[in-house]
Amino acid sequence: MTNWHQRFIELARHIAGWSKDPSTKVGCVIVGSDREIRSTGFNGFPRGINDTEERLHDREKKYPLICHAEENAIMHAARIGVSLKDCSAYVTWPPCTRCARSLVQAGVREVRYPSGLEIPERWMDDFDLSNQLFQEAGVDVYPVDLDEA
Repeated sequence: MTNWHQRFIELARHIAGWSKDPSTKVGCVIVGSDREIRSTGFNGFPRGINDTEERLHDREKKYPLICHAEENAIMHAARIGVSLKDCSAYVTWPPCTRCARSLVQAGVREVRYPSGLEIPERWMDDFDLSNQLFQEAGVDVYPVDLDEA
């Protein structure tokens, strides 16, 4: 039987599919204590910025413009006046330090992502630092086993 953690990870995966990034698609769902969805986000350019093929396929042009899924979820909540204090974030990929510090500042108290992900070596130091940041700030981080029945 699917549990709520699995459902929210699956929803984050669905939302990740909305990203136009040809190399990486990440989704985020931020949920309140009563399992109500407070905000969602996926990686993409800010509102009003053209996501042309040229920009999307050129990392030097793409990286300065792209908002990560967690950032988009946080900014969307701020835009509509929704508090994320004491919420849980479900993401399809472990948060980078940039997103970890934003989640901490927004008041998120728990982060969950799929277990068994293969993290490229080039990102390991950043993810290790993110985990240290979460630990120091008192944010709990849990892998979600999507194969549990």
